[in-house]
Amino acid sequence: MKKTTISDVARRAGLSTATVDRALNDRGGVSAANRQRVFRAAKELGYLPTEGMLPLPTRPAHLEFFIPFAHNSFMQDVARKITSFASSLPLVASCNVTALDGIDPDALVAALEGLPLRTNGVGVIAVDHPKTRHAIRRLCESGVRVVTLVTDVLSTPRSAFVGVDNLVAGRTAALIMGLTSREKKGSIGLFLGSRTLHGHQQREYGFRTLLEEQFKHLTILPAIETRDENKLFQPAMERMLRDTDDLVGVYCVGAGRAGIAEVLQAAKGNKRPFVIMHDLTDATRAWLAEDLIDVVIDQNARLIGEQVVIRLLGSIAASTPTLSLKNIEPRIIFRENIPLV
Repeated sequence: MKKTTISDVARRAGLSTATVDRALNDRGGVSAANRQRVFRAAKELGYLPTEGMLPLPTRPAHLEFFIPFAHNSFMQDVARKITSFASSLPLVASCNVTALDGIDPDALVAALEGLPLRTNGVGVIAVDHPKTRHAIRRLCESGVRVVTLVTDVLSTPRSAFVGVDNLVAGRTAALIMGLTSREKKGSIGLFLGSRTLHGHQQREYGFRTLLEEQFKHLTILPAIETRDENKLFQPAMERMLRDTDDLVGVYCVGAGRAGIAEVLQAAKGNKRPFVIMHDLTDATRAWLAEDLIDVVIDQNARLIGEQVVIRLLGSIAASTPTLSLKNIEPRIIFRENIPLV
């Protein structure tokens, strides 16, 4: 199928290519009527993105994203997907990603103080904390649309959440863990990033409830909260292997997992526990291939990056700020089905 061009849009709208280019890129010199004609023609020809019946703005929008990078390769991947996808859309006038140093709510609040006045929509990955909830409410009250991604922030007027259902993801991890134990009694190690992240809370709760309901022969050890720091994972994993004779499985809810992989690599040759982690990155791909871990439950960074841009554009165009919830389906990845992307 031939790709739609600006010339095609210009013919459909009955305008010059220069006028179409100015309208799509939010430059001056285009009347409101001609701007509407351009965007109507672009939508009809499939030049602009669509998401079901989601409305799209009539002029390019300015988007800002605030993502805690630290050493989290999945978050970095999400940021790259956002900027790459947004740069391909005529409806995005500008897209900036601000890397936050960790998940401390004060870091997000401070970064939002410098938000450009022209901003139409904001995407955030943030802890569910009174300070972040207040900051999101203030943004929404000022007319800026807000979408949360990866982990939600409840009790806020945010327009949408983009990510997997983390409760389901946790229950899925428990089901896989239980089925692979084959009625063998034993202990399960549980590593958390931070309970201040709603997504991590939901994964832990889903994991615990299903394991307790359906696999009573397995016992969850006291959870280890590491705030996604590798230096805390490694000694904790070493102690767990050393002190738990009946360790049959390990479930890692968050990031900072390299410490676990390093310990398992050093212990290779001994029988290791069954290991489930989240998010497909270069590191988890390698650990799957090297047989250091067994399963990755992936949120799909590409889909999150694309959907958060689309949902922000839709919320900017919508008459009401709240959009219907549409979770991303998690991918269950084993050593034999590692996807290319």
